[in-house]
Parts: sequence; C-alpha cells; structure tokens
Amino acid sequence: MAYQNITGSLSPQDIQEIKAALQTVQKKLPFLITLSNDERRSLLKMGDKSLAFVNNSVTAAQSNREILPASFDVEELVRDYQLASALTELLTSMRQLTEQVDDTLLAVGSEAMSSSLTVYDYVKTAAKKTPGLKTVAEQLGERFKAIKGRSAKVASGS
Repeated sequence: MAYQNITGSLSPQDIQEIKAALQTVQKKLPFLITLSNDERRSLLKMGDKSLAFVNNSVTAAQSNREILPASFDVEELVRDYQLASALTELLTSMRQLTEQVDDTLLAVGSEAMSSSLTVYDYVKTAAKKTPGLKTVAEQLGERFKAIKGRSAKVASGS
C-alpha cells in the first residue's frame, strides 16, 4: 500500500504501556550484552548460511562425543545454538517493527515539517501587517539561520 498522510496518536498511557512492554522484553533477556566496536570486529560472525553449518556441527557433536576432547562442552554448544536461533527469530521481528517505526517517524516528521513551513510562510507574510507577529516570525526563523550561513559560505566559496 502506498504511503498516505498519517493520522494517529499515542496517549501518555499508550506510551507508558509500550515502554513497560519493552522493559518486560529486556527483563526476559537478562543475558544481553553491549560490545565495543573492537569487540564486534574481533568476533566470528554467524549469518544465515552459517546457521545451517552450526546446526550440522551440533548434530555431529551430539552423535560423536567420543571424538571430542573431554573438555569440550557439547551441552554449551547446544545452548549457544538454541539461543542464537531464538535470538535470530526475535531480531527479525524486532527489525521489522523498528523499520516500521522508523519509516512512520520519517513520514510523520516530514508531514509536520511541511505543515510547519507553511505556517512559517504565513507568519512571515502576516508579520508585515500584524502587530506582535514579528517576534514569532523571528523565533520560527531561528531554525534557518545556520542553513543560511552555510549557504552563503558555499556560494562565496569559503
């Protein structure tokens, strides 16, 4: 379905309930960690193609424990694989939701910005004849001062 003007709202109670639901999700995942960029770069990555490899490795390890050293923890491998599979499924759902929230925010933000530019144009025009609107026009115009300064520098070659 093509994007159309968004009409929606979230009550303070809705927002609190959504935040509570997200906190519940976090509580259900007490083992989540945060990695540094260096840590992320140094770790082996398991993508979709590797998931099948790991699955087959789990089966091989469970069926052939005698070839593995006694120190190798097959149960830990199984738990890691099961958790990775579950998190992959959850992440897919969360990414879909995040993408929808992000797209909606982009669209509704664009709608609000477009309408605000219209208001600003009317306020600037009306400020020439209506007492008290000059201050409002200047306040709204603050948003564009930095842009005008950068545009002038670009035009002058600075």
